[in-house]
Amino acid sequence: MGAGDRAVRLAGQPEPVRVAAEVLFGSRLPVAERYADRLTGDGVVRGLLGPREAPRVWQRHLLNCAAVAELIPDGATVTDVGSGAGLPGIPLALARPDLRVTLIEPMQRRTDFLTETVEELGIGERVTVWRGRAEEAVGVVPGAEVVTARALAPLDRLAAWCLPLAVIGGRVLAIKGESAAREIEDHTSTVVSLGGGEPVLRRCGTGLLESPSLVVEIVRVRRAARGGVRRMRDRRDRRGRR
Repeated sequence: MGAGDRAVRLAGQPEPVRVAAEVLFGSRLPVAERYADRLTGDGVVRGLLGPREAPRVWQRHLLNCAAVAELIPDGATVTDVGSGAGLPGIPLALARPDLRVTLIEPMQRRTDFLTETVEELGIGERVTVWRGRAEEAVGVVPGAEVVTARALAPLDRLAAWCLPLAVIGGRVLAIKGESAAREIEDHTSTVVSLGGGEPVLRRCGTGLLESPSLVVEIVRVRRAARGGVRRMRDRRDRRGRR
């Protein structure tokens, strides 16, 4: 079976999935289908998406990401950290043509895929690919009104990477799994020390998706408290020495 044969067409999906895709992507749905083809074809071949993920690319990936658009203000600037194969940044850009999105990804093979995908989908005028780590992007990539991340890291580390990329008053939207509530309980004090407000759990796509997207929302209220980022770096270094 070739890469293209693995592409999961929307026409073959259950009706609730088709309806949700039509609602979330609107007139951009054909472009979203092309992105799904790319994820389940070239994305699988190049190791950006696991073969077992291909059959559920709509439910688990595209719709899960696009639903987060309901939390993003009109015309916002969005920075997607650790974008990987473009999730959630590209689905958000397709669902919301009013957004300007920067995809941050440190790995060359992934940024190559992202650059090719952005060009193929014809969204290069408002979607930019930036290669590097989140820490390196601070002061280089303009501060965004919204910073997104998906399955990137525990909430304390994620906040350390993402909050500095948001403008004061901007928000981090972290797509999480069932551990979201526990992470909020465990890491709120660290998030606050890093300049964030208290994390809030949001559910996106309620009434539309079978399983709503779980999103931890953090508003950047100020710059990090003195020593907050240093403590995070020390923890990271200790983990690296184990």
